[in-house]
Amino acid sequence: MIGRMIGRLRRVRWWPDSLRFRLLAGAAVWITLALTIAGFVLSGLFQDRIHQRFQDEMLNHLEQLAASLELNDQGQPALRQPLSDPRFRRPLSGLYWQIGGPGETILSSRSLWDSVLALPADAVEPSALHRHIVSGPAGQTLSVMERSVALPERPDAPFRIAIAADRAEMGRVMDSFNRTLTLSLGVLALALIAAAVIQVQIGLRPLSRLRSGLNAVRAGRQKRFTEAMPSEIMPLVDDLNALLAHAEDSVGRGRLQAGNLAHALKTNLAMLANEARLLDSQNGQDGPGRIGAAMVERVAVMRRHIDHHMARARAAASRGIPGLSAPVADRVAALARVMRKLHADRALDIVADSAADHSFAGEREDLDEMLGNLVDNACAWARRRVAIASRLDDAPGWLILTVDDDGPGLPADRREAVLMPGVRLDESVPGTGLGLTVVHDLARLYGGDLTLEDSPLGGLRARLRLPMARDGE
Repeated sequence: MIGRMIGRLRRVRWWPDSLRFRLLAGAAVWITLALTIAGFVLSGLFQDRIHQRFQDEMLNHLEQLAASLELNDQGQPALRQPLSDPRFRRPLSGLYWQIGGPGETILSSRSLWDSVLALPADAVEPSALHRHIVSGPAGQTLSVMERSVALPERPDAPFRIAIAADRAEMGRVMDSFNRTLTLSLGVLALALIAAAVIQVQIGLRPLSRLRSGLNAVRAGRQKRFTEAMPSEIMPLVDDLNALLAHAEDSVGRGRLQAGNLAHALKTNLAMLANEARLLDSQNGQDGPGRIGAAMVERVAVMRRHIDHHMARARAAASRGIPGLSAPVADRVAALARVMRKLHADRALDIVADSAADHSFAGEREDLDEMLGNLVDNACAWARRRVAIASRLDDAPGWLILTVDDDGPGLPADRREAVLMPGVRLDESVPGTGLGLTVVHDLARLYGGDLTLEDSPLGGLRARLRLPMARDGE
């Protein structure tokens, strides 16, 4: 359960099941949506303002035209002074004025050149303001504002004055504004998204630290989370620590009870063995038919079975618990020293080769049990040399430990059989036949395996595959 929880917390990815992706995607969507709406609103407001400014400017020109209109000495309409905007004097500039009498055009701006504004033939009431959309010179679409003006000298014959402006000018202003607005909002959107990325990175940094803590627990560098976390994450850290403590306490109590049971059984078996030895001496029995000797042998087998099943129970309880780590190099070196002393009379060359960063993800006692059985078996059959080594497996997260000897080896058809309980390599050698079985069972309980192969030294190679305690990715 703890392993699955740690595995889920360790997976931080950039696709839809990632918290980082969801936060950034949500921020990007809302930033884009908000700035798009803001763009439309600002563009609409600016367009209304431009249109109003356009209308105010035309009205100002119209009033200026009305104020400058008078009759000359010949009684014809004329302008007291030209209008101030220079576009009225530039041909086809897009800004025009025109003065008409009843049924005719009398005066027009130079900008109209030889064209005439095609105004609708509607009646313009005095002081009323009319607006039209007409076609102008050079294919222009013009917005026209006109009114009727009666001079004091001719009150019965009002003049029709009009100001026209190219609507494309307003469109060009709007296009320029919209381009600038789009570019500005785009840059703002990128800046806000970048700020959101930084905010998410900073906000999720405690989760990264939690992940590092989980990796440290898995690698065995620590047994609890000790780093301070934000108040939102601290309850989770407290719960994980409580769960780890509960698991450790439960395993510890189970081991204690199993150890107490094993100790009680071994004590009584030792007493039974002593009584069996006394039985033969008291009855004066000697030779192969001794009852006491047979009982002592059976007691030894029972004690070996107890040790075997205790190791299995310890491995089953330890498997998958975070924080377990046993350095392989230290255990191999210590085991090699012990075996050199035990077999000093045979002068065996016991070589150990293991990298310092190789660690077994399990109990140190289990590693000692497995390697001890394999090395002891190799020393029992070796002629001169035993080699112990470790390397990384091709599959990430696994170790390969090998124990080689230069002994007589073992036929391939017997290698599977000797891993079964009670099967011995040589019946003439004392033992219970449980050594390789213990190693095989413990390795399988940790998810690994034990295989027997031909050794490069000429004898037998025991190849042990075990999970590796490693730093998180």
